[in-house]
Amino acid sequence: MEMTITIALTKGRIEKSTVDLLVKAGFDMSFMKDKGRHLIFESPDKAFRFLLVKAPDVATYVQHGVADVGIVGKDLLIEYATDVLEILDLNFGLCKFVVASVPSYNPQDHKRKCIATKYPEIARQHFHKKGEDVEIIAIQGSVEIAPVLGLADAIVDIVETGATLVANGLIEFEDICRISARLIVNQAALKNKVEVIDFIQKIEHIVGRKEKSL
Repeated sequence: MEMTITIALTKGRIEKSTVDLLVKAGFDMSFMKDKGRHLIFESPDKAFRFLLVKAPDVATYVQHGVADVGIVGKDLLIEYATDVLEILDLNFGLCKFVVASVPSYNPQDHKRKCIATKYPEIARQHFHKKGEDVEIIAIQGSVEIAPVLGLADAIVDIVETGATLVANGLIEFEDICRISARLIVNQAALKNKVEVIDFIQKIEHIVGRKEKSL
């Protein structure tokens, strides 16, 4: 018997919240309890296959049809544009993108600013919409120290509570956009697999909010 639906997601909070959501939708998720180091999990009834992958790769697996659906943060859908359909806002993994810096930072200053970020495309889009030409410095580690050490005038980063910013002497100057986990789907799977449509509708019933019409 072939797997009915393959779902790509990431380990951690999104995985836990996804499992909780599927339990509420009436699915038996007990097979996901003892994961160990495995990255592929199959339900006993062969209805599901779960792929645990790196967050930036979720949309790639969905785009190429390895996974029928995926659950990933909106931040990665913006940063890494891929050819997938964004179906549902799942309303967990809530956070936001902000421009933050040391208290002396002046967002109204017309000088060409230097912005440090792990999300260069999101930062570029934000300042482009404002008509500002900025220099983007891509950083993979702790971006919060960049303004403190003089590497950048400000940062664009994703925050949940803002506690890390405060701990490093930074304050928020601008809100860019709200971020949450999204359900995405492979376009061919949506057209050709009735099971995928049924799955989406069950999740939609629990979430109660649809991004795009089926």
